[in-house]
Amino acid sequence: MEKIRTEGRKFTDEYGRQRLFNGVNLCDKGDYPQGSKQRIYSLDFDERTVSRLADNGFNIVRLGIIWDAIEPQPGKYNEEYIDKVQAVADLCAKYGIYFYLDMHQDLFSGRDNGAGGDGAPNWACMTGGAEFQPARFVWAEGYFWGKAVQNSFTAFWNNEKYKGVPLQTYFRNMWKHVAERFKDHPALFGFDLFNEPYPGVDGGKVFKKLIAGAVKTGLLDKRFSVKQAAKNLLNKDVIKCLDPFDDFTLFRKATSGADDIIKKFDTGVYSDFLNATAAAIREVTDNGIIMMENSYYSNLGIPYSTPAVTVNGEKEAKLCFAPHAYDLMVDTPAYKYASNGRVGGIFDEHRRSQQRLDVPLLVGEWGGTSDGTDWLHHIRYLLDKFDSFQWSQTYWAYYDGLLDAPIMGELRRTYARAVTGDIDSYSYSRDTKTYTLEYTQQGKFTKPTEIYLHAEPTSIEASGKYEIEGDVLKLKTKAGKNKITIVF
Repeated sequence: MEKIRTEGRKFTDEYGRQRLFNGVNLCDKGDYPQGSKQRIYSLDFDERTVSRLADNGFNIVRLGIIWDAIEPQPGKYNEEYIDKVQAVADLCAKYGIYFYLDMHQDLFSGRDNGAGGDGAPNWACMTGGAEFQPARFVWAEGYFWGKAVQNSFTAFWNNEKYKGVPLQTYFRNMWKHVAERFKDHPALFGFDLFNEPYPGVDGGKVFKKLIAGAVKTGLLDKRFSVKQAAKNLLNKDVIKCLDPFDDFTLFRKATSGADDIIKKFDTGVYSDFLNATAAAIREVTDNGIIMMENSYYSNLGIPYSTPAVTVNGEKEAKLCFAPHAYDLMVDTPAYKYASNGRVGGIFDEHRRSQQRLDVPLLVGEWGGTSDGTDWLHHIRYLLDKFDSFQWSQTYWAYYDGLLDAPIMGELRRTYARAVTGDIDSYSYSRDTKTYTLEYTQQGKFTKPTEIYLHAEPTSIEASGKYEIEGDVLKLKTKAGKNKITIVF
């Protein structure tokens, strides 16, 4: 497999081709078998699963790994678990799928109390005496008012010590150990250093500001009717109360009160953490792209302010931005009401961050699932938006049955995975079932443009010679403007 690098705001390979990635998250957060206090991480993504991912056009996976599973005791690494991770990585290589390692967490830790989290081992959770509480309404509520969650994050960002050693030293050494194992893996794409970093105790302040901002903005905006809101609540139609916030401008007014808190976190402890962790990995290997994530609250479109990662005082040479965004309705039965305007605005904000950082962008998490098909309009909208920005992406998330679910009608898609030049534009019209790619080629290339085909074409018009091998169209073109149109 070709090594992937970064060049300006695009991914390229060793042959100079621009690369795009269509992917999915593979993440085993572990589980407690009945009657057991030992969390089990099975990573049972077998060969059939990985081969079917390849058959459906996925060429990258975000492979979740868990600190608790890697380092259950301080300084002692679970090689059996890392072997399981490598087994999945090896299958990815066998089927031509890249992987990047995602150090995953939710609510900081996955203690066996029904809290629903995952991430840090118990010994690294400095809660200040608070207890992790089980969720009563939504899984994320520990972020909003959970003292154990907030205190644990604050202790981590403050780099408090366990047995005389700072927590982040343990964390960096753990990452170095993992990087040593995977540094020469042929399918390695990169290192996603920390999933959805949360600002600790200040995160509770953010939540209060968001609630106050929503109430204040709603009451003052002429598009919001108190009478109508009361009527909607009386009819138990809470979703209708959010209709005015489909307008991202109004939504940003509601969230803007927390901007300063998030900016302070991004430019302070989080930036320092990224630089130190990236430097630790670079002590082990120059391979793999360092992937920057936004904070949990920037999933709502609060601007991301973290500077580009530096190693030894220089901007990291292999760096990308890997943001997340979801609609407010995600993880609820109301996902069919997901707002294109709201989430589209969040991704527009991420676009501005990409331009500031001047790096490629791969959307690390997006999407969600629901019953029926009423929500698929939202998935189509987001994929079209990513295409307009020439973004790669990994959908959240793989589950048993995904590859046979209706959503695969959207995720199994024609796309150019390697292009011999600079992409000018590409798109897929669902009305005419037509895929179009335009690009500018400089000079000769030893490898062709490669386009994954989701179905058998009925016609192809191309500015060069092509052949189809399996489900991949390979196109050889000359220097200058090139175009290919594929009708299905």
